[in-house]
Amino acid sequence: MKLEPPHSAGVGDAPSTPALALARAVQDALADGDAPGGQGIERTMLAAAPDAVLLVDAQGTIVLANAAAGVLTGYAPQALVDQPLDILLPQGLQGRHRQWVAQYFQRPYTRPMGRVTNLRLRHRAGHEVPVDIALGACTVAGAPCAVVFMRDVSEARRLGDALRHQAAHDALTGLYNRAQLHELLQLTLRQALRSGRCGAVLLLDLDDFKAINDGYGHAAGDRLLVEVARRLRAHLRESGLVARLGGDEFLVLLPEVHDAAAETVARKLLGALQQPYAVDGCELRTNASIGVALFPDDARDADVLLRCVDLAMYAAKDGGRGGVVRYDARMRHALDARVRLHERLQQALHDGQGLALHYQPQWHVAGERVDAVEALLRWHDPVLGAVSPAQCIAVAERTGLIVALGDWVLDEACAQAARWRAQGAQVRVAVNVSAQQFRLSDWPQRVQGALRRHGLPGDALELEITETQAMANPQQARATLQHLMAQGVQLALDDFGTGHSSLAQLKRLPLHCIKIGREFVCELPDNATDAAMVRGVARLARLLRLRTVAEGVETPAQAHHLRRSRVDAMQGWLLAPALPAHDVQRWIAADDLAWTRAQLALKGAVGA
Repeated sequence: MKLEPPHSAGVGDAPSTPALALARAVQDALADGDAPGGQGIERTMLAAAPDAVLLVDAQGTIVLANAAAGVLTGYAPQALVDQPLDILLPQGLQGRHRQWVAQYFQRPYTRPMGRVTNLRLRHRAGHEVPVDIALGACTVAGAPCAVVFMRDVSEARRLGDALRHQAAHDALTGLYNRAQLHELLQLTLRQALRSGRCGAVLLLDLDDFKAINDGYGHAAGDRLLVEVARRLRAHLRESGLVARLGGDEFLVLLPEVHDAAAETVARKLLGALQQPYAVDGCELRTNASIGVALFPDDARDADVLLRCVDLAMYAAKDGGRGGVVRYDARMRHALDARVRLHERLQQALHDGQGLALHYQPQWHVAGERVDAVEALLRWHDPVLGAVSPAQCIAVAERTGLIVALGDWVLDEACAQAARWRAQGAQVRVAVNVSAQQFRLSDWPQRVQGALRRHGLPGDALELEITETQAMANPQQARATLQHLMAQGVQLALDDFGTGHSSLAQLKRLPLHCIKIGREFVCELPDNATDAAMVRGVARLARLLRLRTVAEGVETPAQAHHLRRSRVDAMQGWLLAPALPAHDVQRWIAADDLAWTRAQLALKGAVGA
């Protein structure tokens, strides 16, 4: 690399301007007098420097430029000499920069790189180049000069912009992420409070998204999320902001909107999300539950507002999903109650107090005996009193305690089955399985561990799963059920006919029993459709060599119809409610079968 000489002053030529005279002096100063024809160390270092270097006199004229300056600016180095520094400045900055140069030479100082941001240099081709600049002061041939070091920071800026974008946006969908959304929400709230404007936030959560991940794979689930993000952006005005909070949760910020308009937007988005999605050649469908909260009416703080809209969204979930719910202050009281319930349930699981199982007998019609019972959860908390199973399970599912609670129920049921067997009663205990339990990869091992702890054979336990659980991911369900069946565990499909199963899937699933839901029993025998359904299910089960159990039997007439339909077993309040273990003893003890049959005969349930 060679330091270029001034373009208008050749060897022996008289300099035509003060700047050129100074440029010649600089060249002479850089020359090595001890080595004729050679270059001095200073000249070599200047030529090899990766940063652009300019020497500028007090009038703002360039008197020296190295090769790197030519690369950065697009000018040949010799073409820069004797030119005003203004040629490298963006339009509109020249006059202000001349004033700054004059001030600098009045009080010269050294400035390192990084002190001033957003500096730009005008390239010869007309575009601007982001640069960083360091300054130094010196004297050459008695004239004050400034040494300007310039560094192209285009790549650093691009990297910085990419990092800032990454920090503020979701990597999958390109939407704002939770952290950036929180900042934007705080800023929007402050502006709204100052201006008196109203706005809204919408929280969207896809319904049963896990079933898509389980059934079609996470790659398909990701592509679905990308398409959801695209639809949300496409159906919002420019003022609306969309963020992905994580998983399948999205939040929409509407800075200027009123109550009714916010719900209109929510329903419009809901309609867009309900349209089918083409993913990997499959047509997928999903729905969403949407909560709506307004500011400043519902909250004036970002965190509080997010809690409000979260409550509204969960209310939409509880209301049957696929709907829009506006936040109401009463929801906060409901949240407080759920939080307290959650804390008490955690305590109950920790110390084992207050939780108990009751058992409802299942009467085997042909054998006229009780050979199985269904374990049902009961909870009497010392602070809250009696808590309904529906409340308890709902809170457990929402807070993630359902797996721990399910483990407790399984272990307690196995322990009681072992106690009955030790007393000579070969009773089978049926236990309901939650969706979260059923999805656990180690669920069969957990069941096997409980059986081993209590010395039980597999057929002492019956696990009840719902159609929805089984059909969410039939392949995974079949593998899990096959593993359990290999252990000898009895398997029942609960509430048959109320889910979305198909006969083809039912044929493929390894099962022992179909439970006919109370929905089909409660209006027997008067409802002809239900009567036909029960007969059909019982006939189908016999063809598939499966047992049938009818739930919710409350009248002798229902029992008579079920006997005529050849249902294998029945349970319900006609026989007995769910009872503590010690009260169930007379129903299952071999020496009390005569008592049991006598009780049923009095109720008109047998002998018809």
